[in-house]
Amino acid sequence: MASPETPRATARKTPEARSAAAKKTAVRKSVARSAPAGAVDGTSAVEPAASEATATSKKAAAKKAVPATKTAAKRATAKKATAKKAGTSRTAAKAPAAPAGKPESRPAMVRRARRINRELADVYPYAHPELDFLNPFQLLVATVLSAQTTDLRVNQTTPALFAKYPTPEDMAAAVPEELEELIRPTGFFRAKAKSLLGLSRALRDDFGGEVPGRLEDLVTLPGVGRKTAFVVLGNAFGVPGITVDTHFMRLARRWKWTEQEDPVKIEAEIAEIFPKNEWTMLSHRVIFHGRRICHARKPACGACPITRLCPSYGEGETDPEKAKKLLKYEKGGFPGQRLNPPPDYPGKPAPPLGSG
Repeated sequence: MASPETPRATARKTPEARSAAAKKTAVRKSVARSAPAGAVDGTSAVEPAASEATATSKKAAAKKAVPATKTAAKRATAKKATAKKAGTSRTAAKAPAAPAGKPESRPAMVRRARRINRELADVYPYAHPELDFLNPFQLLVATVLSAQTTDLRVNQTTPALFAKYPTPEDMAAAVPEELEELIRPTGFFRAKAKSLLGLSRALRDDFGGEVPGRLEDLVTLPGVGRKTAFVVLGNAFGVPGITVDTHFMRLARRWKWTEQEDPVKIEAEIAEIFPKNEWTMLSHRVIFHGRRICHARKPACGACPITRLCPSYGEGETDPEKAKKLLKYEKGGFPGQRLNPPPDYPGKPAPPLGSG
């Protein structure tokens, strides 16, 4: 049975359709005969021409691009050569600079700290303990009295005190009220009198009336801590020690030697930076500098000889003329703190108590 024909198939059998098909076939054959070799059958004559034109334009563009590319390459080579001659490279030129706030390494800090110590030694070759004393007992008593007051006030007070109580045995037998009255100018006189009576009795009873020369023994005395012990050991017995007073703590932090607040921890960290034989004189130099130039409230930055080594420069007065007016003691042309300073001290002796 024959399948039914679709409308499209029926349309192809009409005379008009057969005539149109014949015309299309004739046109295709004519195009195929005139097409160049390699043309794909079924394409029009316009398409090969367009393709050939496109290829030709691409070749021309490529020819034009080649000289430009070669010129760019020559320029890049010339730049590299110039960079090499200048001792740099493109990579180095693009490398970012080190950040301004880059943390200081520990070796760099240690070198800077030791240089500060050397330069302070040149500035204060006469640095010394600023308490008047003739023997270890007098230095021990004067150091206990120096808490919460100035060395000047202690030095103005101790002549009368030592005249009345020259030995530990004499002070151990003192009447508390009389002792308090003698040391009243130093402040906190009741607490200090109690400490002096206690340490004098301990020296009399436990150490044969002599000040011991060991840290372990000194800190057992009433009113004597590590700071007082190191003052006595370093200046009466020649035993190296770091005296961490308020001036030393302040400057050690300003100079970024430590970030600690506790005196014992500060002492331990500073001891790792400096050789042991420098500890005592380092303490004197730092304290001298703190009292004369690098003050607590308003440092005289403009008159400081170590500004280039100080990371805290600018905290105080930077104008040189204004800074000079802030200098104290011999640096400012005023008397020092000792009534009886060492022979090489360049300043004026301090006046006695009550002299105005």
